[in-house]
Amino acid sequence: MLFTEQASTVTTMDTEDPFDMQNLDTSPEKDSQLSLKGPFMGTRTPGDLTLSEEEFDSVKMLRTEFTRFMMPYKFAIDEVTTKISILQEEFSLVHDYNPIEHLSSRLKSPESIVEKITRTGCEPSFESIRHTLHDIAGVRITCSFVSDTYKVFDMLTRQKDIVVLEVKDYIKHPKPNGYKSLHAILEIPVFMSTGPETVKVEAQFRTIAMDFWASLEHKIYYKYNRDVPSRLLDELRVAATTASQLDSTMERLHDEVKMLDSASITVSSPHTREQPRLSDALLKNLNDARVRFFSQAAEHNTN
Repeated sequence: MLFTEQASTVTTMDTEDPFDMQNLDTSPEKDSQLSLKGPFMGTRTPGDLTLSEEEFDSVKMLRTEFTRFMMPYKFAIDEVTTKISILQEEFSLVHDYNPIEHLSSRLKSPESIVEKITRTGCEPSFESIRHTLHDIAGVRITCSFVSDTYKVFDMLTRQKDIVVLEVKDYIKHPKPNGYKSLHAILEIPVFMSTGPETVKVEAQFRTIAMDFWASLEHKIYYKYNRDVPSRLLDELRVAATTASQLDSTMERLHDEVKMLDSASITVSSPHTREQPRLSDALLKNLNDARVRFFSQAAEHNTN
């Protein structure tokens, strides 16, 4: 599989709420005029828009079509997260340690979709949006170590019903600002009542350190409306280097502990003391210490 060159912008996993199918008020007002409320209002206040009966029927039909358009993406997220959850539970039950720290997902909001097709010049049709936008459905898998990101990626993409359309390896080829993550555009079948539909899902694989850095960078860009002072950009690049060094150090320590663990044996002799066996609990404590480190650093930066 060929890894593509790095893109010019970072695709972030927004903390958007899933598509709300119940936020459109279709009840007539007392004065017999019809009012539209919900995600299609943009920056307008709910209740500001008054429609005629014909206009209301047209918008109501659009709302129904949009709901149908979004449903397969929601179900595709469900399928991918189920696959990852199965791997996560299997590792917890029968393997030495679990490489998957946590799993998150998001469904792009209608407002974000409209904003993106406007910004990119995409034709405002469902077919064009389906063909052009690859990040409507997003899943992020946070792993313990850098090597784990590739292992989990391989385990997921080896499954027969998943097709890998594109891979961008920002771990081996970080962005100029320091961003690291393994991105993949996957295609998965979703079986609807009308038959199967292939749906694209963007999957991101990263370590805890990468995730912490990306989250902080996103908050800074949001706070400064993308006009970040050069001093902070320089510090972010330094922080990215520090996070990368921490990942390397922690993985090296993890590998050394595993080697010691595998080499430790019990010698049955009255003249030889039994060597203590390094347990999986020690490895877990190592990971927990790292999680606490980043949590405390995040609280410090927030304050």
